[in-house]
Amino acid sequence: MKYGAASFPIKPVCDEIKKVGDLGFDFFELSMDPPEAHWRKIRDMETRIIAALETAGLPVVCHLPSFVYTPDLSPVIRRASLDEMLHSLDAAAGIGAKKAVLHPGYITGMGVFVMETATAYAHESLVTIVEKADSLNITLCFENMFPGYHVFYEPDQFDALFQEFSHLKMTLDTGHANIGDPDQTKLSAFVHRFAHRISHVHVSDNFGKADEHLAVGKGNIDFKTFAATLKQAGYDGTITLEVFSPDTDDLLQSREKMAFYFSDA
Repeated sequence: MKYGAASFPIKPVCDEIKKVGDLGFDFFELSMDPPEAHWRKIRDMETRIIAALETAGLPVVCHLPSFVYTPDLSPVIRRASLDEMLHSLDAAAGIGAKKAVLHPGYITGMGVFVMETATAYAHESLVTIVEKADSLNITLCFENMFPGYHVFYEPDQFDALFQEFSHLKMTLDTGHANIGDPDQTKLSAFVHRFAHRISHVHVSDNFGKADEHLAVGKGNIDFKTFAATLKQAGYDGTITLEVFSPDTDDLLQSREKMAFYFSDA
């Protein structure tokens, strides 16, 4: 397995790269959100970012913007959101990313009352985003979400998606899968159903109510079973620790625990 850590977009990107490198991670996941990691800043700092990654010895995985609204009912907001995604893909390619995480479009406002319309808009945007990623030779990894997103939080919601987009891969997020899943069956269901599509994993813990991004072992997710299931499915790829704790030890201990669970599986 290759273990990475995610950046915090309110902090300067090059500082975050150095921090992740100093902590001994295998790669850096760049969260491409403002204020510090908007695509315009990434393009302006491209040479510096590439140099920082080379100095730290880190490949980069990019996380496309989280707070955009590609299914929005307003054509202006929808177009602006799509432009943010496309420009972000160009910026990701510019710093050498070969893999990018994509959230499904967040359906808000009146969209929840006209889901068929909103999901149709999301699909239109996705077609364009997938074509753009393919043209840049970036592997696009579509992430499972949680019920608050209204879409793409149950395994069966991904069947048609993967049938349509043959090159699309999956980011499996442990924290998202645990929300609203008291029996804790969803994570294993995703692995069993889409092992051939999983190309990236996000690891964080929670108690099944909110996306808390806790350290491994500080929530109720059974990571030992998850690691065994994922390893048995043949996964040996990138895992980002999305542990958003001010205590760096939480991040490092989470990496150690996951490495132990996989080695013990």
